[in-house]
Amino acid sequence: MEQPKSASRALSPAAAAGASGILIALLSSAVFGLSGSFAKSLMEAGWTPATAVAFRMGGAALVLLVPALIALHGRWYQVRQNWKTIGLFGLVGVAGCQFFYFNAVERLSVGVALLLEFLAPVLMVLWMWFRSRRRPGTATIFGAAAAVVGLVLVLDLGGDLRVDPLGVAWGLAAAVCLAMYFFITAKQNDTLPPLVLTTGGLLVGAGTMLLLGLTGLLPTGFSTADVELAGWVTRWWVPLIGLVLLSTVLAYVTGIIAARALGPRVASFVSLTEVLFAVLWAWLLLSELPRTIQLVGGALIVTGLVLVRSDKHTDLPDVGAEEAPETSDQVTGRRRL
Repeated sequence: MEQPKSASRALSPAAAAGASGILIALLSSAVFGLSGSFAKSLMEAGWTPATAVAFRMGGAALVLLVPALIALHGRWYQVRQNWKTIGLFGLVGVAGCQFFYFNAVERLSVGVALLLEFLAPVLMVLWMWFRSRRRPGTATIFGAAAAVVGLVLVLDLGGDLRVDPLGVAWGLAAAVCLAMYFFITAKQNDTLPPLVLTTGGLLVGAGTMLLLGLTGLLPTGFSTADVELAGWVTRWWVPLIGLVLLSTVLAYVTGIIAARALGPRVASFVSLTEVLFAVLWAWLLLSELPRTIQLVGGALIVTGLVLVRSDKHTDLPDVGAEEAPETSDQVTGRRRL
């Protein structure tokens, strides 16, 4: 009689894989959520958003280059066949989303900036509703409504402290950029290894920022002055290394592993915890916490996104914000990195 009891207590291989996948997905969200705090500490010391984005993408691409070449295994024809996907990932999913998000972080709290960008699925629903004239499911409608109400609360239009309108515009631009990227890549069905796609996109994004900076189209500048993190004054390269190794390299690698273990839909739900982690990190590292009404609005936005994602009648690309490419057979990607 003891054998069935012990067997019932043991986790099946599938359940164990799912549990470990969720833990890895939470780790990915946690380190992704650090990016806003690291970037803001640099920008407060004199870095421009374009420079922070270029260093982040370029540094991460260099770290991932050797593993990507190993994954490619000499199959350069895959790169030639998928150059459009790599370009779109780099220009829209990497450079565009990161640049707009970092500009938003420069003017808004980290949590508010990220919540604005996380409105991308709602924008996608509204656009598809407008284009198809086909009413979405009930859960999607309630989810979109909750997210819109949450957005009003996050902006705290009646509060004493005014939210920077330009910062809001940058955050919404990041959301639009993310939504566009999801729509574009949803039409692809490529065989490019996800690590190669990630590295190629980072190289394209870094090159784009460098080119725009050299031509003077984007302001550039950095500082070697000390920065403040968690009440401690430290060297400028500390948040920069964290931005590259933790918020990009580790975040993407764990995101790929989690998406493969859980599947894109479950991984996209877990990725919503990035908002919570971002607010927590901003509080711990920058002493920055949204006001109570903004936290309530953030909860409504996350609830709305959960409802939208849970509605199987809504034909959205099955990815979550900042979710790394999921398999070699399907191209998916994360926003702002």
